[in-house]
Amino acid sequence: MNISYNWLRDYVDTTLTAQEIADALTSIGLEVDGVEEVQTIKGGLEGLVVGEVVSCEPHPNSDHMHVCSVNIGAEEMQQIVCGAPNVAAGQKVIVATLGTKLYDGDKEFVIKRSKLRGVESNGMICAEDEIGIGNDHSGIIVLPADTKVGMKAADYYDIHSDYIIEVDITANRADACSHYGVARDLYAYLVQHGVKTAIHRPSVDAFCVDNHDLEIPVVVENAEACPRYAAVTVTGCEVKESPQWLKDRLATIGLRPINNIVDITNYIMMAYGQPLHCFDADMITGKKVIVKTQKEGTPFVTLDGEERKLSERDLTICNAEEPMCIAGVFGGRGSGTYETTTNVLLESAYFNPTWIRKSARRHGLQTDASFRFERGIDPAGQIYALKQAAILCKELAGGKVSMDIVDVYPKPMTDFPVTLKYDYVDGLIGKHIPAETVKSIVTSLEMKIEKESAEGLELQVPAYRVDVQRPCDVVEDILRIYGYNNVEIPTSINSCLSVKGEADKSHKLQNVVAEQLVGAGFNEILNNSLQRAAYYDNLQEYPSENLVRLLNPLSQDLNVLRQTLLFGGLESIARNVNHRNPNLALFEFGNCYYFHAERRSDVIIPGVSSSRDPEVIKHVLDAYSEDYHLGLWLTGKMTEANWAHADEQNSFYVLKAHVLNILRRLGVPFGALVFSDGKNDIFSHSILISDRNGKVVAQMGVVSKRLQVEMEIPSEVYFADIAWQQVMRMIRKQKVSFTEIPRFPAVSRDLALLVDKGVRFEQIETIAYQTERKLLKEVTLFDVYEGKNLPAGKKSYAVNFILQDENRTLNDKAIDAIMQRLIQNLTKQLGAELR
Repeated sequence: MNISYNWLRDYVDTTLTAQEIADALTSIGLEVDGVEEVQTIKGGLEGLVVGEVVSCEPHPNSDHMHVCSVNIGAEEMQQIVCGAPNVAAGQKVIVATLGTKLYDGDKEFVIKRSKLRGVESNGMICAEDEIGIGNDHSGIIVLPADTKVGMKAADYYDIHSDYIIEVDITANRADACSHYGVARDLYAYLVQHGVKTAIHRPSVDAFCVDNHDLEIPVVVENAEACPRYAAVTVTGCEVKESPQWLKDRLATIGLRPINNIVDITNYIMMAYGQPLHCFDADMITGKKVIVKTQKEGTPFVTLDGEERKLSERDLTICNAEEPMCIAGVFGGRGSGTYETTTNVLLESAYFNPTWIRKSARRHGLQTDASFRFERGIDPAGQIYALKQAAILCKELAGGKVSMDIVDVYPKPMTDFPVTLKYDYVDGLIGKHIPAETVKSIVTSLEMKIEKESAEGLELQVPAYRVDVQRPCDVVEDILRIYGYNNVEIPTSINSCLSVKGEADKSHKLQNVVAEQLVGAGFNEILNNSLQRAAYYDNLQEYPSENLVRLLNPLSQDLNVLRQTLLFGGLESIARNVNHRNPNLALFEFGNCYYFHAERRSDVIIPGVSSSRDPEVIKHVLDAYSEDYHLGLWLTGKMTEANWAHADEQNSFYVLKAHVLNILRRLGVPFGALVFSDGKNDIFSHSILISDRNGKVVAQMGVVSKRLQVEMEIPSEVYFADIAWQQVMRMIRKQKVSFTEIPRFPAVSRDLALLVDKGVRFEQIETIAYQTERKLLKEVTLFDVYEGKNLPAGKKSYAVNFILQDENRTLNDKAIDAIMQRLIQNLTKQLGAELR
């Protein structure tokens, strides 16, 4: 939110500079992004001076230009060629001297010495629109005759610089969404730091009802959605351009001035945080306002001309026949003020934040008003804001207040009672805060001390502080004003001993694997767990029915929790490829989330009625699960060409090597793994690794062409998904053991096997380990041949077997017996033949 330095100082007395105020706000929790100097007129009228036209002669080569001699207070007269029809001798004018920069929107041009139709011109006599003080271009500016020659234009127009302080307003600080709200916090900071100051806002004592010519009754049918609604009419208004001070205030913080009535409502909102709406009273059918909901699907055309279908949970402001606007969110067609408007109805309300938030999300509308309403505004600020707006309508539009203020407020909202104990404050902060300091801070934050004792305080926290309703919230407020930096770092640390558990082991191994991958050239990424639901359309492995959906997503790109790490990695790859970084090796640890409708239970638990009861929560959560995964992505080149190595593309086999290295490093027993063809539709080709019970340990393969094209990735992507928690279960009882280097030699034997083309090496490897569990140490595929001299549908595998007995030297008889068993089992189970 943009805060004007000059505007802020209207409410709090301070001599701090803009940067000092920014530092102070950041220190008390209102983080400032930056401070920028701004000028109400771009360029600040630098280089423009008051001049006097001493003579004005017709241009010899033009029928509309004049050659003028202009006195600008310098030693020499300036000859300036002017094409304005109203230029004449004796006039006091605004002159842009040589080197002056003038602006036309975002374009900048410099006044230079030039020749116009053959006559030299040394400056420019300006019109209003050329220097940014107005829109008139019919002629040059003519100043009063007594204006001093040589006076700077900035001094004549009283142009002053301002500073924009850009404050990041967090979701809980609705009270700071205005200049006065920020001033309240700054005031508390100044009081705590012993600076003499005061906080004030304009009086509304001048408000009075002039007549009762336009009475418009208000009926609130839904008090839950609209706890308070106030309104007043002002008649005889002249809709016109706002005065310069008001236009400058709004323009400085980035709002475009529209007309005096609309500008007044925007001014009040930015000044005090109370959104207002102004209706043309003559367009209110039946001269009655009704606050109510509509039937589901009711069509409604908003100010932007778009027809929307209203929900039965959308609160609307209606006339006697139809809705005029979506309450707190957006106006309807015909609900505003126009040049022909003379009578207005000013609305000042407090709407239920939840209702407004849901309506804004439902219709995809985000306005300055909804931003404030959905966070919770001050329920006591409606009447003050309404009176201020009415007073300004009288001053700036010449109107008259024509009815008593209608204030429908059936159940007044009260302040929040909080009991605060001094020892609780000290314990939570970690430092003793004197009681007088605590009282000073809470008082400066407008909290009322109802009762005081030696142990603590009974407080009434203002209703506008929606984020301060518990003792810990009050302590947080005390600490941010007291100053986080004033709490010393302790010289000792109190801790308790704990035993390492499974989570600690998992974290340690995550670091081990991460270091291993980084050492192998990978980069770690961290993606948002929120993704777009459209990614999962038409997927069999991760169906849309299993998505965990958000009730109120920030956008359609972030409306579900991910079921797989894949899409986050593909987004990262696409972003890198678009920035000309196509060769990537990435990994990520993260949770994946699932919804299982079949596990959902709507059974009523006897004796339990509250939706917050732990038993009810557990029952609801039965349908949801999450699992921790490790994802690996490879794409592009593994090695780029250089003097020592030619180009080498990444491949599935490179990915497989990394996956097996990870499993080997974690101590997964390979004999307990089963390798098979994967059937996951996110892959075009894949391998599934599971344990003996069929539980998935890892999947890896080539990402399907469809997904690759959808993500606009030009080269193949290789992806592996390791089920981390399943791996942790497999190695839970695995212990690192050390053995001596075997004293007896290993024996190597090769077999050339003729097998069907559909047979995979993993099948041979599995059968081999099942045949000889004790002495077989390693099985390696070192050649694959398909081609001439082989029967149709066959291929040849050359496989190496390493045998070793740690207690004796193997003899030929034992080796031959093992190899015969291997051949028999391979022949029986796979139909293998020796070549």
